Amino acid sequence: MAGELIKMYPDNPKTTKIAHLVELLKEGGVIIYPTDTIYGIGCDIFNAKAIEKVCRIKGLNHRKVNLSFICYDLSDISYYVRAISRPVFKVIKKALPGPFTFIMNASSQTPKYVHTTKKTVGIRIPDNNIPREIVRVLGNPIITTSLKHLDEIREYLTDPKEIFAHFRNDVDIMIDGGPGKNIPSTVVDCTDDSFNVLRQGMGNIEEYL
Repeated sequence: MAGELIKMYPDNPKTTKIAHLVELLKEGGVIIYPTDTIYGIGCDIFNAKAIEKVCRIKGLNHRKVNLSFICYDLSDISYYVRAISRPVFKVIKKALPGPFTFIMNASSQTPKYVHTTKKTVGIRIPDNNIPREIVRVLGNPIITTSLKHLDEIREYLTDPKEIFAHFRNDVDIMIDGGPGKNIPSTVVDCTDDSFNVLRQGMGNIEEYL
């Protein structure tokens, strides 16, 4: 069965639509949603079967891949990662919400199938109300991984209608939140209290150090 396309506006996501998405996620659904960078695909971090489905769609081995997830705010982060040092906290407090993925040491509260090869996790708090509201109402994070284009020249899909055409038979709901960007988040490893950029994307971490 083909997935559903839902139009939402980041400035004011409708509560009824958010509730519909949350119920779907609780039942093991997979969704595509906008962020402050590129569109992402994800599910509830506590649903192993849904995570396996996301990995199949992406062509990833769910037993080996490390996945990132979206939190609502900094209080969420402190629950899913081990103690954050004061210097790291000061930086991420200034940088988030924003176009960064921070690699941190996972706490025991993070499901093991989210950090299968290493005991680290990628944390996102995007500057976009749609995924953050979904997470807030759901009560826990959602997986986030990017949607690559089959064309090597066009690395990321940005047009919601084109994304839906590609993935409508793979996901349960696609959220059209307007055109996406074609630059991903900047990935920053801060597991040892330094800020090592693993992938330069939209965010410039130097602005917050």
